[in-house]
Amino acid sequence: MRFSSFLLLIPFATVAQTKNDTLQLIQKTAALYDLEYTNAEADSLIDNMNNYTQLIKGMHKTLPTNDIPYPFAFNPIPYGVTKQRTSQTVSLPFRADMQMPKNRNDLAFYSIAQLAGLIRTKKITSAELTKFFIERLKKWGDTLECVISLTEDTAMAQAKQADEEIKNGKYRGVLHGIPYGLKDLFAVKGYKTTWGSTPYKDQIVDEDAYVYKKLRNAGAVLCAKLSLGALAFNNKWFGGETKNPWNLKQGSSGSSAGSAAAVVAGLLPFTIGTETLGSIVSPSTRCGATGLRPTFGSISRSGAMVLCWSLDKTGPICRSAEDCAIVFSYIKGTDGKDYSAVDKNFNYDGVADFSKLKIAYAENYFKRLAPDAQERKVLDVYKSLGAEVKAVDFPDSSVYPVNLISIILNAESAAAFDELTRTNRDDLIERQDKGFWPNSFRAARFIPAVEYINANRYRYNLCKAVNDFMKDYDVVIVPSFAGRQLAITNLTGHPVVVMPMGFNQNGSPLSITLLGNLYDEATILAAAKAYQDKTDHNKKRPEKFKE
Repeated sequence: MRFSSFLLLIPFATVAQTKNDTLQLIQKTAALYDLEYTNAEADSLIDNMNNYTQLIKGMHKTLPTNDIPYPFAFNPIPYGVTKQRTSQTVSLPFRADMQMPKNRNDLAFYSIAQLAGLIRTKKITSAELTKFFIERLKKWGDTLECVISLTEDTAMAQAKQADEEIKNGKYRGVLHGIPYGLKDLFAVKGYKTTWGSTPYKDQIVDEDAYVYKKLRNAGAVLCAKLSLGALAFNNKWFGGETKNPWNLKQGSSGSSAGSAAAVVAGLLPFTIGTETLGSIVSPSTRCGATGLRPTFGSISRSGAMVLCWSLDKTGPICRSAEDCAIVFSYIKGTDGKDYSAVDKNFNYDGVADFSKLKIAYAENYFKRLAPDAQERKVLDVYKSLGAEVKAVDFPDSSVYPVNLISIILNAESAAAFDELTRTNRDDLIERQDKGFWPNSFRAARFIPAVEYINANRYRYNLCKAVNDFMKDYDVVIVPSFAGRQLAITNLTGHPVVVMPMGFNQNGSPLSITLLGNLYDEATILAAAKAYQDKTDHNKKRPEKFKE
């Protein structure tokens, strides 16, 4: 009997010379997965393991590319629960009364509604506005290390088309003629899509991502493809380390690093980011942006890099919740190319009626904070707005005793980048420490398929528990990184708005998170807008980038 092919699957490979050695090796390997096999059981499975090895070798005659779909879709809605809402007319804000600022540089920090008002009333052309932001990208892009590709030719062509259409009476809506940037994991024909990492820095994908097509159809103007941490991890990419506009000695966090930094520095009015586990929340916090992480599946991810099929989400990063609502209204939905994507109603009117809304805060997290913590002042603001803010315990370790997201994310990401690992091109990735992708991808080989599937079954119970908790509230206020909330809500797919709430003693922005019910982005965005209308945290400008 041959044992050599079986030994290819053993993670601590010393070549067994005898059958007894082989049995011991099987038993030691099983022990790694919390299993015990008798000699007879170990002996019985040798033929099966040899067969699996040959099947796996057969699959490896060709290696899967990142864009091959995973033909199963995660659905965040527990069985038997319905999430249907009657569609209502959405009225997006538009400031027709806007005038050009005395200091032209103030345009860099205007809201989308303000810029749209200037364009619609022809006080400025899209071409002029686009040139303005292109120049800011050229001036400050290297300082922040946030731009991977400047798309100037496309931007000017789209801006001129917008001006011509508006001149002829064809107005597409609030985003018509508005410049923006994309995280460089979204494909745009004719431009590199680098995923922020050396193995892909010259990659050109002959496809337009769904999000890009939706924004192009809305008349928005693509000015840049922005930096992301390598393969959507942190803020270090092949061209540098994206900086926090408030503190250039500090990274902007990741992985939507360039998206958050560019918005806050006034290099673009809005950007598009993604999140798998904190990649919108974290850089928005670090840079002082407002980010929307929508319900899982709210926006098709076709044409985007896959990191984790059941966790990746797309969302806008802006300077205000109102801007996030505008952008989300245009990019939500599906093209049928993403198994998980759905098109749900977005009934946003920007009004938070606190006499009716059920607002809560996670007391089990808040009680760990200092008495003068900024988070407590957020509660005071909502109370001043007429909200009755109820103290509740957010379900944490009681429903999430094991870090399931580590198993799920690492198993799926290792599969998504199987080709990278097997060709040894992972040696080119910017970081090679134990905590980064190359090692994570290799280690994930030893997550059994059985355990991956069972982790997702436990995830179902988690989805049910959080959904049962959330059904009694419209908005739950949580410290952005308290407890296991970030991992839990990424697993369950619930939407959040993260927004600035002030600064720490070192002058770095701080954030608060509003958690909502599945597919109810409208409510948390309206609640966030109410807070931002009452405060000025999101209107602050980093000193260096005011001019």
